[in-house]
Amino acid sequence: AREVVLTGPSKDSTPMFVMGVNHKEYAGQDIVSNASCTTNCLAPLAKVINDKFGIVEALMTTVHATTATQKTVDGPSHKDWRGGRGASQNIIPSSTGAAKAVGKVIPALNGKLTGMAFRVPTPNVSVVDLTARLEKGASYDAICAAIKEASEGELKGVLGYTK
Repeated sequence: AREVVLTGPSKDSTPMFVMGVNHKEYAGQDIVSNASCTTNCLAPLAKVINDKFGIVEALMTTVHATTATQKTVDGPSHKDWRGGRGASQNIIPSSTGAAKAVGKVIPALNGKLTGMAFRVPTPNVSVVDLTARLEKGASYDAICAAIKEASEGELKGVLGYTK
């Protein structure tokens, strides 16, 4: 292949891009990463919050559908005990690289986010919860307004807002 898009976060120096966040930095590289589904959910939201209010530190939690790497029934795992649980019968706490990946696509947030995942027995759907300590005070309404404004402006088609 002349051009390759990795559909997961790069573990090396391969450039990583998220639409609406840092995609304008793409400079014709032959091999790129578009991060992960969780990073694509988290990064636009973190960008809006950080640009408007500043993020001091944040914790993200994702509830994520089962993936192909999980066991179909309980069995041994070389990684950890939790990884040996059957995906279709359990809610499985897991690690996620999404918080670190956000630091790669938004350098100002590097080291400010941490997170964890719960793998749930569904074939599709995921959700991300972001809890942040902000540099500037912000009300619930101000945060909603910032997200709504971004979803109708610079992040239209990337970020959605519903009340």
